[in-house]
Amino acid sequence: MPNKNKKEKESPKAGKSGKSSKEGQDVVESEISSRKNSLAAVPSTVSSKIKVPVPQPIVKKDKRQNSSRFSVSNNRELQKLPSLKDVPPADQEKLFIQKLRQCCVLFDFVSDPLSDLKWKEVKRAALSEMVEYITHNRNVITEPIYPEVVHMFAVNMFRTLPPSSNPTGAEFDPEEDEPTLEAAWPHLQLVYEFFLRFLESPDFQPNIAKKYIDQKFVLQLLELFDSEDPRERDFLKTTLHRIYGKFLGLRAYIRKQINNIFYRFIYETEHHNGIAELLEILGSIINGFALPLKEEHKIFLLKVLLPLHKVKSLSVYHPQLAYCVVQFLEKDSTLTEPVVMALLKYWPKTHSPKEVMFLNELEEILDVIEPSEFVKIMEPLFRQLAKCVSSPHFQVAERALYYWNNEYIMSLISDNAAKILPIMFPSLYRNSKTHWNKTIHGLIYNALKLFMEMNQKLFDDCTQQFKAEKLKPRKNRRRTGLSCAASPSCLRTSTPRAPWRPTAEPTSCSPRTGASPGGPRQAADATPVLDSVENTYFLCHTNQLHSQSELSSTPFCRQQRTSASARD
Repeated sequence: MPNKNKKEKESPKAGKSGKSSKEGQDVVESEISSRKNSLAAVPSTVSSKIKVPVPQPIVKKDKRQNSSRFSVSNNRELQKLPSLKDVPPADQEKLFIQKLRQCCVLFDFVSDPLSDLKWKEVKRAALSEMVEYITHNRNVITEPIYPEVVHMFAVNMFRTLPPSSNPTGAEFDPEEDEPTLEAAWPHLQLVYEFFLRFLESPDFQPNIAKKYIDQKFVLQLLELFDSEDPRERDFLKTTLHRIYGKFLGLRAYIRKQINNIFYRFIYETEHHNGIAELLEILGSIINGFALPLKEEHKIFLLKVLLPLHKVKSLSVYHPQLAYCVVQFLEKDSTLTEPVVMALLKYWPKTHSPKEVMFLNELEEILDVIEPSEFVKIMEPLFRQLAKCVSSPHFQVAERALYYWNNEYIMSLISDNAAKILPIMFPSLYRNSKTHWNKTIHGLIYNALKLFMEMNQKLFDDCTQQFKAEKLKPRKNRRRTGLSCAASPSCLRTSTPRAPWRPTAEPTSCSPRTGASPGGPRQAADATPVLDSVENTYFLCHTNQLHSQSELSSTPFCRQQRTSASARD
């Protein structure tokens, strides 16, 4: 017992002196872990066998302001340097380089926006001063300045972009969706402005700069086009265009890398934030292509630009894409047929807003098309337009009918009316009575009027042909009924039917219902009445287009008068 008490008294001493036993260490460790993880104290030998549940990470909500993953500088205390205009000209270059190096310090704008405010302001002031310095002074961009400027730009700009707030690639709606803005923009904007002034300066020498602005630099610059901040993409667009214009040796490489971005976008990700900006750059590049076009450029149109019409987010970049396509056709009209056929191939089947975009682009193409090329594509093109006129979505039908308000397109139609009117007439005539939207009725009557004025004889021929085609199924049904009646298997009653004889006057019933006093047999053979009613209905509608005297002089009306007098 005395020994036991002695041991018990010694153990606290050992704990104070740091010489605890193994059991004492377990207790201390378990107490520390309980404070950190709020878990019960468990000896190490037991805790190794127990699976402690790991707390789930807290999912943060998407922020409308985010920052790229910068590696923030350790030493962020900046010394305010004197102004460039306050030092002698001999010392300005040295001070300029000092300020450029000072601007390579990176700050945290997300986790603690209020930190280092003093030093952030020093960097902002230095960048603003350098922008003014190279804008209003000459002979200040000397050879030692080039590597310093490129390095400063690379340190500030080339970084890992934040994860996309829209990883599924859903269509971005500029009117409803807010873009995610870059938190470090106060500094990034000034860096972009400074670099642009550097590239645009009269003192800039591409032969010196090409040592530092190389393919690796361009590739990193292109990766930034996926930024969600539209302000940054706008600066990138201008910067890349300046580099394309200054560095002839990089032009082919830039086009190739843009192609790769498009290929990845079309066939892999279907998500990229900078497609519209890249297409805008390409629009000005295509405009400068020399004639005749190289085979490389034609392949780019057919294999890269046209498949961009397939992507579901077409509305985000369609105006820029249509501009590029039209630029190619203005350069080489022989590309019209493959372009139009590709558009008809990619024509949307169930996406009406996308159909409207295709119709817009087709009209832009027709505005620059050559008559010789129009002949090659008019039949498939107007077959598609006939489908659009019949669309239950009134915006699609309306946009297709607006083609008849375009004078140049109407001149092309007039020259080829013999092929186009037979394609369009059934759709126009049918929807003039059946379409649910009254605005479409008015536009169809306008199109019919223009066709009448264009070639009245052809219009009448199309009318009679349409009527004949419409009567064919009824005649076939009548013949089928007669042959069935003659067959013993089709006899339903023992009472024979009297043969039908045409009456001098039309029956009082509706020809479509067939509820006539003469029985059900007369309903099937009331074709003359039906034809007369439909012709009267059509002429009543087209009376808005012709005066009565004009209508009475048409072959179609003369035939109606002759048939009416014969019946009388």
